[in-house]
Amino acid sequence: MSIRLTRRAALVSSVAGAAALPSTGWAQAAANDSASLADQVDAYVKQVMAGFPDQPAVSVALVKDGQAVLTRGYGVRAIGGAAVDEHTLFAIASNTKAVTCAALAILIDEGKVKWDEPVRTWLPGFSLSKPELNDMVTVRDLVSHRIGFGLGAGDLLFWPNSDRTRAEIMAAVPHVPIEDTFRTSYHYCNLMFVVAGEVVAAASGMAWEDFIQTRILDRLGMSETLPLMTAADPAKSALPHGRVGPPLRYQGAMQTIGQSIQEVWNWSSAGAAGGFVTTPVDWAKWIAVQLARGALPDGTRLYSEARANEMWRPNIIISNSAGPTETLPGRAIASTYATGWQVQDYRGERMITHGGGAPGYVSGTVLIPGRNAGFSYFTNAEESFLTRALRSGITDIVMGKTGFDWIADGVRLQREGDAASVAAAAEIDAKQAAGAPPSLPLAAYAGTWRDPWYGDITIQARDLQLWLSFSRTPALQGPVEAYDGDTLRTRFPDKREEDVFISFALENGRPVSATMKAVSPDADFSYDYHDLRLTKV
Repeated sequence: MSIRLTRRAALVSSVAGAAALPSTGWAQAAANDSASLADQVDAYVKQVMAGFPDQPAVSVALVKDGQAVLTRGYGVRAIGGAAVDEHTLFAIASNTKAVTCAALAILIDEGKVKWDEPVRTWLPGFSLSKPELNDMVTVRDLVSHRIGFGLGAGDLLFWPNSDRTRAEIMAAVPHVPIEDTFRTSYHYCNLMFVVAGEVVAAASGMAWEDFIQTRILDRLGMSETLPLMTAADPAKSALPHGRVGPPLRYQGAMQTIGQSIQEVWNWSSAGAAGGFVTTPVDWAKWIAVQLARGALPDGTRLYSEARANEMWRPNIIISNSAGPTETLPGRAIASTYATGWQVQDYRGERMITHGGGAPGYVSGTVLIPGRNAGFSYFTNAEESFLTRALRSGITDIVMGKTGFDWIADGVRLQREGDAASVAAAAEIDAKQAAGAPPSLPLAAYAGTWRDPWYGDITIQARDLQLWLSFSRTPALQGPVEAYDGDTLRTRFPDKREEDVFISFALENGRPVSATMKAVSPDADFSYDYHDLRLTKV
């Protein structure tokens, strides 16, 4: 995803010194203007941390005129733990998508792939739930979120951590529902980036992660970056944090929600959509090659300038508006999705950006080509208004804009969002207390329930209660209780996960089918329970 979105999410300590970059040609800046910019950003990040005191850690990479002018960590790896520095690993989730697109660009330069050729050219077995699209979908469509899948469609195949292989995910693709018409609207879809990774594999003859390692990371000297988070050393990582209630997820006290990145975020099977783990020092090199349109310091190229321009060319409109206002100074006239990047106007200038969200992590990358500058921010918690303040506030510093307090505005919005969420939780509980009893004894709803793309979900008697289990998602299991009529609800013991309503349809006094939706209105869109169409086996 871009930034992981909930109902109220925004569109978007000890300090270590900036580190010298390895001997790949990248250099630290010495110019006074760059040093001043670094000082301003450094001071601002400290202000953001003070404004959101529950945030454990933030790391920042800032590049200006091809040089890393700031790579720094702020805060601690875990509450009460050691300080982060510029070499601390963070999960960066969907910031990975631009790297997958760069891999495709390299293959296009070599004549092995074409943006506008059908996916079936490289994956003959590729098919969708709308067969008329099978020969029409191109590589560009895969990475533009415009095929027509609903928001987050198919994410339950790998979110939360699943035991599926990449091949099993690909086998499920033909069954994932498509809700909109082809190439007419933007709907964020991780699943098609998994397919894009398989195009990389088919065209190159090596697995996605091997191509990324040898053809991109090794060439850039990004020795601290991992294309699959399963290899992330917990001792070198910022640990994930979040709020798990009560009353709802994203409410309550900040706490550590895992002892490693992979405990909450194992996307190895879906790595091309969001598998990267990196550090500020390493990601500064990626920002620099982006701003240089694929050129490397030694005079060679990662990909051609033509490919660079294509990756920033809009493919679908995300949203449009009348533009900035006094209270929304950053509102874009047009926000678009290009090829692994979001492209929009921001305060009269072009911004190239992407976010990434994982359980316990939110991050983002911003490129401002007109200023030959870019930056990234990495966090080890799920505070969307803090990351909004980082994204917009640092952009304003780079552009020399003044006059809006993103920190105060974010604190205000967070307070209002918290109040709305608490009210929503009370309404959910009140409806359950006043709910009608089930039409049948609870045991009548037991059985194996099957969805064409997800697979099996079982409901069975256990310890004098019903127990629901998602067969391929170990974290999604727990007791089921009456809610309202023939709608039941879960109480998952793992409070990091979102509970689900199960609504049954009856025929001749027996439950024959069921649909689902998240209990919380704040649930992340990747809990795409609403796309399940269950029938009793």
